[in-house]
Amino acid sequence: MATRDLVAGMMILTQTTVGVLGNFSLLYHYGFLYFTGYRLRPTDLIINNLIVANFLVLFSNGIVFTLTYFMLYNHFSDFECKFFHYFCAVGRGVSIGTTCLLSIFQAITISPMNSRWAEFKHKAPKYIVPAIFLYWILQMLVNVTYLMFMSSNLSNKNITHRKGFGHCSAVRHDKLSDSLYAALTVSSDVVCSMLMLWANSFMVVILYRHKQRVRHIPRAHITSQSSPGSRATKTIILLVSTFIFFNILTCIFHIILATFNNPSRIICIFNSVFSLCFPAVSPFLLMSHVSRLRFAWIRNTKSIILMRNM
Repeated sequence: MATRDLVAGMMILTQTTVGVLGNFSLLYHYGFLYFTGYRLRPTDLIINNLIVANFLVLFSNGIVFTLTYFMLYNHFSDFECKFFHYFCAVGRGVSIGTTCLLSIFQAITISPMNSRWAEFKHKAPKYIVPAIFLYWILQMLVNVTYLMFMSSNLSNKNITHRKGFGHCSAVRHDKLSDSLYAALTVSSDVVCSMLMLWANSFMVVILYRHKQRVRHIPRAHITSQSSPGSRATKTIILLVSTFIFFNILTCIFHIILATFNNPSRIICIFNSVFSLCFPAVSPFLLMSHVSRLRFAWIRNTKSIILMRNM
């Protein structure tokens, strides 16, 4: 086993383990809140969909690449190559759309009453579930190319007309087709990233204006802690900023993989590592927000019980 593959395997194993534990912990917090009677908010539904997308990427990408780089499993069939690459692409695409939806919804939620977005405050929640289902269907259709052109290197196909990705390979097309495919796969990422940048900028401006207004209020009327909405908005801004950073890096390597006929091993390794960064990190960025919800719910429940017993 090459030292390069050993280091890559250790990095991906660490990312996968941390990511699975983090997402399970986040899911446990939400499960606790749900089964104790807490009414989940629209943003909680979006975050749970993000958890599902994270699991899809971690299990389809992290486990496969860990086995590959540690040389524990070297005989992927056509079905396995199609299955793992397809579901990883779907999970990544849904993750992009979900993060974009979360940032836009939060921007609408905190918009002032005199804003043009204020009229959407009461309408936005009912569109969340249809938007999530629509994006799942869209990603399943867009990434069907993995099912059509991906196969195992062990299959009896002419390897000279194929593009290698470790133990799997894809049909090699002409430069124009590869460029069009790269543009198609990256276009949704670019649109979502632009929408997230707009929503992030809008939320930063709203928070800054709120901070400026608070400065003119006497300190006796200001609580020592920021409002729950403000803390949730800051958490989402941090989440989206982290996502945009890792997504730009992932997009660069996706373009390289799509346009190069024979991408080097090191490019495949970097693509694998960067594609797992956000699913591994995101649950820990959201953990403080969910923990605050849980402790606030427990405190309120105890207060109600005490009042009933008095």
